[in-house]
Amino acid sequence: MKKTSARKKTQALSEDMRREYRFDYRKAKPNRFAEQVGIGTIAVVLDPDVAAVFKSSESVNTLLRSVIAALPADAEP
Repeated sequence: MKKTSARKKTQALSEDMRREYRFDYRKAKPNRFAEQVGIGTIAVVLDPDVAAVFKSSESVNTLLRSVIAALPADAEP
C-alpha cells in the first residue's frame, strides 16, 4: 500500500474548494456589533415561539428576575 503525505491531501482539498469559499482576510473588518455586547454578557437563544412573546431583552430579564424572586430561598444559586 502506498503512503501519501498529509501535504498532498491538503493541497487537493484546497484545489477542490470553490472560489466563493476562499476568504480574503485582507478585506476583513472588525465586528461593528462587538461593543454592544457588554463584558460578562451571555447570549441565550430562545425558541421562536418563546421569542415571539418578548419584545426586548429587558422584558425577558424582568420576567426571569420575578421568577427568581418567587423561588424558595434554598433553591437560589
